[in-house]
Amino acid sequence: MDLRPLSEDHSVAPQLEPGDMARLARAGVRLVICNCPDAEVPPALQAARIEEAATAAGLDFVYNPVNGAAMTLDNVEEQAEAMAAAEGKTVAYCASGMRSAVIWAFAQAGRQETDAIIAAGNAAGYPMDGLRAQIEALAARG
Repeated sequence: MDLRPLSEDHSVAPQLEPGDMARLARAGVRLVICNCPDAEVPPALQAARIEEAATAAGLDFVYNPVNGAAMTLDNVEEQAEAMAAAEGKTVAYCASGMRSAVIWAFAQAGRQETDAIIAAGNAAGYPMDGLRAQIEALAARG
């Protein structure tokens, strides 16, 4: 399990497995968000299997599949709402963690300074410099 923190209470990760859920719970995570569409993974790693393990570990689970080439504003809003409603640390994951990092960045637009968002993504290993215009456009929407 490769957790990459973007803030004090939110991390992203490459593909998680059912066996990771108990470890996440012990680490203080309260919510797991799956951004990986089921079509991209084998049945053992699909959202229902991860959700079952998350629930058994006492974690909340949100399935917000994101097609990297067609991320929608609905995806961003759902992610922002899930993170805001979480009662503790959150972890979002997808195949590499990049989509989860990008959707976090977009969800933070207007909530944090653009430079801080980009720096957090870059520090976690997810280059965000090319997203400046989109982050600023989302922040301007209010």
